[in-house]
Amino acid sequence: MNEPIKLLRIYTDEAAYVGDRKVYEVIASRARAAKVAGATVLEALIGFGRSAHLHQRHVLESDRAVVIEIVDREDRLRRFVTQLADVGGIGLMTLEAVEVVRGADRAFADG
Repeated sequence: MNEPIKLLRIYTDEAAYVGDRKVYEVIASRARAAKVAGATVLEALIGFGRSAHLHQRHVLESDRAVVIEIVDREDRLRRFVTQLADVGGIGLMTLEAVEVVRGADRAFADG
């Protein structure tokens, strides 16, 4: 495995929608369709970004910060990011190197 493995993090919030679907559901669905090695959606207790709006669970509504983590080869993740151009409600996206210490035997195969 010579290709650099990366972690793509996509920040959004629970209240962000694309049509009638939540943004994190759309991204996770597209990641699965793109056959990336793996994706996880995480809900934060509290979060804020550039706007300083505090995202947290309220009594009557949910507005928590959400992070989607996707692991795969760098070229596949960069290609995947271009497939999200039409998805509004995405905040920051970051890409960082990771070291896979287990489970890499089939996860990063071409497919």
